[in-house]
Amino acid sequence: MPKSEIIVFRASLCVSLIVITILAVIPLDYPAVAGINDKFSHIAAFYVLSLLADFSFPETKFNLAKTLPLFFYGVSIEWIQYYIPYREFSIFDVLADAGGISAYAILFPSLKYLPLFRSRWDV
Repeated sequence: MPKSEIIVFRASLCVSLIVITILAVIPLDYPAVAGINDKFSHIAAFYVLSLLADFSFPETKFNLAKTLPLFFYGVSIEWIQYYIPYREFSIFDVLADAGGISAYAILFPSLKYLPLFRSRWDV
């Protein structure tokens, strides 16, 4: 994988982590999207974070060294929200985060067939 692509993935990962963290702690001007839509947002966000983390460090496989920091990032967000009066802790959000990470782990092999991501496997 070209070094320039790795840099783009790493920068995207950093920006994504910053944006998600900010969104997790700011007050919402509208009620939080409840139910399944909120959980889908968590799944999608952690799927994308998993992809970015994996492609940011292509020399290693997608394993616990990549998944555990993402999982604990999700737990940390919920822990912080517990102490913010206008936010709340949700174990279901943590499970949805884990679901997004798991979905990436399961669907990862299919990325080989998408031209945008093929360079990871080019030698």
